[in-house]
Amino acid sequence: MKIPDIFTRSSATPPAESRKRRREWFFVFALFALVFLSLRYQTKLFSLTTEIPLSGNILVLALINLNLLLIIICLFLVFRNIFKLWMERRGAIPGAKLRSKLVLAFVALSLVPTLLLFLVSAGLITSSIENWFNRQIEEAIEESLEVTQTYYKNSASNALYYAEQISQIIKEQKLLNEENLPALNDLIHLKQREYNLGVVEVFSSTNEELVRAINPEVPPAEFTDPGSDSIREALQGNRFTRISPIGKADLIRGIVPVYSNWNPNDVVGVVVVNYYVPYSLVNKMKEINHSFEQYRNAKLLKGRIQTGYVLSLLLISLVIIFLATWAGFYLARGITEPLKELAEATNRVADGNLDVNLRSSSHDEIGSLVNSFNKMTSDLRQSQQTIRQANLELQTSNQELEQRRRYMEIVLANVTAGVISIDNHGDITTINKFAEKLLRLDPTRIVGRNFREVLDPEHLPVVRDLLRDLIGSGKDTIRRQISINLSDRRLTLLVNVTTLKDDNQEFMGTVVVFDDLTELLKAQRMAAWREVAKRIAHEIKNPLTPIQLSAQRLRRRYQGRFGDDDPVFDECTRMIIKQVEELKTLVNEFSNFARMPASNPAMHDLNEVVAEALVLFQEGHRAITFSIHPDATLPRFSLDREQIKRVVINLLDNAVAAVGPGGTIELATSYNQPLQLATLTVSDNGCGIPEEDKPRLFEPYFSTKKSGTGLGLAIVSTIISDHNGYIRVRDNEPHGTRFIVELPVAGEIQKA
Repeated sequence: MKIPDIFTRSSATPPAESRKRRREWFFVFALFALVFLSLRYQTKLFSLTTEIPLSGNILVLALINLNLLLIIICLFLVFRNIFKLWMERRGAIPGAKLRSKLVLAFVALSLVPTLLLFLVSAGLITSSIENWFNRQIEEAIEESLEVTQTYYKNSASNALYYAEQISQIIKEQKLLNEENLPALNDLIHLKQREYNLGVVEVFSSTNEELVRAINPEVPPAEFTDPGSDSIREALQGNRFTRISPIGKADLIRGIVPVYSNWNPNDVVGVVVVNYYVPYSLVNKMKEINHSFEQYRNAKLLKGRIQTGYVLSLLLISLVIIFLATWAGFYLARGITEPLKELAEATNRVADGNLDVNLRSSSHDEIGSLVNSFNKMTSDLRQSQQTIRQANLELQTSNQELEQRRRYMEIVLANVTAGVISIDNHGDITTINKFAEKLLRLDPTRIVGRNFREVLDPEHLPVVRDLLRDLIGSGKDTIRRQISINLSDRRLTLLVNVTTLKDDNQEFMGTVVVFDDLTELLKAQRMAAWREVAKRIAHEIKNPLTPIQLSAQRLRRRYQGRFGDDDPVFDECTRMIIKQVEELKTLVNEFSNFARMPASNPAMHDLNEVVAEALVLFQEGHRAITFSIHPDATLPRFSLDREQIKRVVINLLDNAVAAVGPGGTIELATSYNQPLQLATLTVSDNGCGIPEEDKPRLFEPYFSTKKSGTGLGLAIVSTIISDHNGYIRVRDNEPHGTRFIVELPVAGEIQKA
């Protein structure tokens, strides 16, 4: 397989990746430099310790520590790469498996020869170091050192011996006497030549130099100071030797006291014999001594030196393994990075990003694959543009349809007619708010359900009759007027039922449109009854006054002519007058109903109006318990005081008639501030109103009382309607009736 040109891909690498690679190269070069310097200084270990003896131990320790540090760094890098490889493989990163195979192959190829080289080299180094510190070499150096030391010892012994010989002769011949000084001089020169000594000096007990004999073949040396510590020590009876450096040579002095013949313990003089050691011999002895010291110090560092070399070999082995793993990583990166980029680009394309374009910097199979991928994304991009254009057109059409649908929904929501559409399976597909409110249906449980499940079972026969009439008529539309009962009212509806068909005249469903004629019919009946009441009041009222006046005249004129035993005349005239009064009352009711006065609203307090009306009944009906619960938060608002008072009086009159003596009547007002609504409730515990009578309760001339005209509640309903209010009747628990009057608090209001 052809390896991709990994170096040409660097131009396409991101800046962060490029900086990371530069750091890796810098770190590798720095590691190589440290390894090279460590090995170079380790090979010069012995030469450095020769020049700087005291730093040998420190240098070896430093090199060992440096090697350990480099080994730790290499181990860290190797295990870091292995851990990184393991994490990539565990994380299922694209290319991780191929990268791990290449790295393992490089490590396996380099590990076996590296281990063999390490073992062989370690053995050679160990044997070489053992040869360096061979026992024979050590014995030879020690013997050489002993030879030099023996030479110095023999020279010192000879100097001391010759000094004692001269001291003995001086003592025996009494040469320190002044008269014998010439003989002393001759003796000293003779012995100097005889023993081949360097310098021979004789000092008196008074630290005076008496004789000095110098060997002309020996370089001039330092002479002994008569006042030196050596002379004073010898005068105390001590014999000893001194080695003093003179220039590059050494001078061995043998110092011996001269005792007196008369007193053996009395020192009368000192003999100093100088034995000269030449520079060449001194230098050789120093070199031998230095070599021995170096050898001994090196022997102490034997284990550390051996450890240092082994660590260096281990460091080289780890560097080779690191290079193998790093080369495997680098080569694998050159192969897997393009594949990884291709996989990531594929994922981005799968996510919808078709603007992905990979750079192809090689001309191998991977480059061909990248080019094919770029061509694929280009084709997909063109296809997406085509689809996007089609989607835009489709969205435009959908927006138009949505606007039409919203317009139809707005029309259906605001039209003052109920609209219900049913599909061919009988499921409700559309219903507007007017229909929901009128039929009191739950809007969350209508659409999508069959109309048989939604509608009240009492209304299903009416719907079936409408559908049967539509099918039986053979027409597309029929119109019927129907009446249905709700819980508290009866509705009269004008229903239009129309079939829905598609372009192929296939049946799709039915649309039901209905108008509420209840209030219209009620208004028509009210108008008709008002006209009837007006005519009746006009026709009846005219003869009532003459009849009443005639009866009263007959009663005044003929009352005295009939005795008490004939009460017929009195009863008849009294009955005529009473019935005429009742007829006048009935005519007045008709007249009031026929021509209701115009409303004249002003700012009033509803609580005061209710209280005024209640006082009239409390005084006249003491057997009934009245209670009032006014709402103190109810503000003053615009209302017709007289008409509202008439409403309260009519409601109280009905309640009094319903409860009878011992009953209870409660009045309460309340105020709903968010809705700006004032409520008046009149409750009694009387006999109540049957359910079937409640829908017709506010119709003219309908009454549940035998003596009622049926106009009281009709007038109440008219007054409340003139105030844009609403009146409802409910059962009062546990028994009785509740009339609820709701009046809007509109316009300006005043706090009570």
